[in-house]
Amino acid sequence: MTVLLVLAAALWGAAAGAFLPTAVYRFSAPAGEPWRDACPDGHPLRGWLGRARCARDRTAYGPSATLLAAVTAAVCAALAAATGTRPELAVWLLLAPAGVLLATVDLKVRRLPDPLTLPLAGAALALLGAVSFVPEHAGDWLHALLGALALGGGYLVLFLINPAGMGFGDVKLALGTGAVLGWYGWPTVLLGTFAGFLLGALYGGALVVAGRANRKTAIAFGPFLIMGAFLGLLIGAYTA
Repeated sequence: MTVLLVLAAALWGAAAGAFLPTAVYRFSAPAGEPWRDACPDGHPLRGWLGRARCARDRTAYGPSATLLAAVTAAVCAALAAATGTRPELAVWLLLAPAGVLLATVDLKVRRLPDPLTLPLAGAALALLGAVSFVPEHAGDWLHALLGALALGGGYLVLFLINPAGMGFGDVKLALGTGAVLGWYGWPTVLLGTFAGFLLGALYGGALVVAGRANRKTAIAFGPFLIMGAFLGLLIGAYTA
């Protein structure tokens, strides 16, 4: 049963990830610029999902659909293996493609789009609220709400202290990651938060050692916030 569940989750992740390239391209506009509405050749774009190919001459652009599908499939398979048949798995599988999308966009342009971060937090709380009425769930919705408020509030304080080192998009993203981590309790919130900062610090340190950055160089923190939440969620789900 577990093997079939993991396989099904991986297939879902692969299918969902394959539809992300156009969204990644359209959202990967530098801060202050509108979302992209044309391909690199200037032809109008149609829709937000699917492979990034020009509708007129079929020229490919944007990120690799194969890579995004593989990453999303691996994420979903890992979540299924850790969560098992508990009903909150459906929430993790629905949110996982959005997490991959956000991390990819932030890596490209250091921007976390409001149309993704705020709905992610709302969707996480709404879906977990629904799951809290389903038998055999292993989390608590009130903890999810408090986790969202605590992590969002904590990141807001960091932003106010040092706006140059923490973007406001990270604050809004923290609401969603705090909700999913909070579902499994405060130890999971602390673990996921620590993992995110640790991964970001290791990445920044590696850039400094390689001579590609200095101590004042800003990096995209969203991917590490998401990866930390992913690792925390895996451990929280496995031990719940």
